[in-house]
Amino acid sequence: MLPLPQNDLLEVLVALSESEEAEISSAANESLEAASLDDLLIAAKAEDTSSRVLAYLAIQKGKGREIYEATILNNKTPDAALAKLAALTADESLLELIATNQQRLVRSPEIIEAILSNDARSAEAERRARETKREFFEKERGARQIAEELRARGKTAAAEFFETAELTTVTGEALSIDDAWLIAAHIEVSDADVDDTWLPSERYEELISEPADEAAAHVQRIIEHERLETGEVSAERVSLIRRVMFMNTRDRVRLAMKGDREARGILVRDSNKVVSSAVINNPRITDHEVENIAAMRSISDEVLRLIALNRSWARSYPIIHNLARNPRTPIPTVINILPRIRSKDLQSLSQNKNVSEAVRRQAYRLVKTRSGE
Repeated sequence: MLPLPQNDLLEVLVALSESEEAEISSAANESLEAASLDDLLIAAKAEDTSSRVLAYLAIQKGKGREIYEATILNNKTPDAALAKLAALTADESLLELIATNQQRLVRSPEIIEAILSNDARSAEAERRARETKREFFEKERGARQIAEELRARGKTAAAEFFETAELTTVTGEALSIDDAWLIAAHIEVSDADVDDTWLPSERYEELISEPADEAAAHVQRIIEHERLETGEVSAERVSLIRRVMFMNTRDRVRLAMKGDREARGILVRDSNKVVSSAVINNPRITDHEVENIAAMRSISDEVLRLIALNRSWARSYPIIHNLARNPRTPIPTVINILPRIRSKDLQSLSQNKNVSEAVRRQAYRLVKTRSGE
């Protein structure tokens, strides 16, 4: 009898149906049952329909598939109501529709459990529900538990890896727990000791991960270079190289800044200059490592340039000597280094066919100048 718009009237009737007064509740329910399905469908689709009405429509029996579908698609429908619908419906297509809204499933995990406990669920609804559960709840809980265990052992840096790393591969798949454990074992620097001010924001675009086929090619390249430099590469080392290089780029940067000597030895050869530069900014890297890196011909010229710019390393003669002899070192960098190279080594460098002609000529001029010729 009230002169109200249809949606307002439905809201009043739903409220009255919940009254403690049996007579009022009964009358309201009768009015709701008498409402036309068309009016209810309009209400189920409307953005201004109250959440109380939408909850009522979602859990009432015999309202028709279109109404249930509309309440599932309406963002204002309470999660608890959809959890009840997911538990009670025998319509597998409705369960699939509920399962497609991953945001709602993450927000309300009881919907996931309702889908998985419903015998009417389809294989597709079950797959979506299980994937969401694994991705947002089981993996997160597993990583948290592992982090707590590592902290209890005093392995703070490894614990931080599990807490903050994206733990995905270049193909978008999650790293297995075994892989993550292996990588965490090679982390020795905590967040408090990491300085990432060397990475300006304009270089963040370089952190986009490469395709899986490129990652596989990088793995083979690194293995071949290590085989040439050190001899046979063990199966354990090959496994570590594969697992590290199939991490996404952001996680490789973190590992480069936080990893131990083994991890640094892999990532300094990374074709992504941001990753390889991160190794040089690892606070645990030693002068002996830098000396070896300065002699490598399998790393980027940017890494060699950064080594030359470091005042501490620039005072180490073995390091600058290796940089001068390395054909990968940028020519301007070598030219600046040459005045600090001993005459005997300059003489050898002037005859070294592996370096550029410009470097050989400049080395020759310096030898002549020092000899007074």
